[in-house]
Amino acid sequence: MTTLHPADRIIVALDGMPPEQALAFSAQVEGLRWVKVGLELFVQAGPEVVAQLRDQGLRVFLDLKFHDIPATMAGACRRAAALGVELVTVHACAGSEALKAAQAAAVEAAQRSGQPVPTLLAVTVLTSWEEQRLQRELAIAQGIAERVPALAQLSATSGIGGCVCSPLEAAALRAQYPEPFALVTPGIRPKDAAVGDQARVMGPAEAVAAGASQLVIGRPITKAEDPSAAFALCCEEL
Repeated sequence: MTTLHPADRIIVALDGMPPEQALAFSAQVEGLRWVKVGLELFVQAGPEVVAQLRDQGLRVFLDLKFHDIPATMAGACRRAAALGVELVTVHACAGSEALKAAQAAAVEAAQRSGQPVPTLLAVTVLTSWEEQRLQRELAIAQGIAERVPALAQLSATSGIGGCVCSPLEAAALRAQYPEPFALVTPGIRPKDAAVGDQARVMGPAEAVAAGASQLVIGRPITKAEDPSAAFALCCEEL
C-alpha cells in the first residue's frame, strides 16, 4: 500500500454549502489538503469556485459524474483538466467508447495547459442504492456484488485510473486491481457518526485497510462543532 500522510487520504465534501460558506470553511480547517466539489456547489458557483479553492492551495476532486455521449464526455473532461482538478468522476455505464474518449481528452488538455493529469474515477453503483431496489427499479438482474466488479473491469480496460466504490466493495476490487489504480470511497463514517443517507458505510481505518486509496468524508467534518478537530480525529483514526 502506498504510504500517504493521513491528510492526503481524506477528501472533505463541500456538499450543501453555498460558495461563500464553502470557501470560508475550507480556509478554516487546519491541515486540509483535498476537497470535493459536487453538483450542487458547481451549479451554483461554476468553474470559478475550483480556481478559488486551488488558490487556497487545495487539491480538488470534481464530482460531477459525467454520463453522456463520447464527444460530450470528452469535452467535459477536457474542460475539467484545464481547470486543474485532479480527480474527476465519470459513469462507467456510459460505456468503453465514452470512457476512452474522456480519458484521452483529460490527458491531452492537462498536458497542453500545464496542469497535473487528473485521475478519472468511474462510478459503478452509487452508495445510496440497495440491491432489491436496484434490481426492481432498473430491471438489472445482476446483484451489486456482480455489477460493481463488471463495471470496474470495463473501466480499467478502457484506461480509466480508478473507481469510486462503496467501502464494502474496496477489498474485492483491490484484490483485482492493485495500486496505482485508485479506489475512492464515500460512505465513510468515523466512530460515533450518524449514517445519514448512505446505505453502505465503514470507518476510515477499516476502509483504508480494505484497500481504499482515498476517503470522502462530508457531514462528520462539515457539520462538526469544531471541523478542524473532527478532521484531525479522522486523521488520527488512520
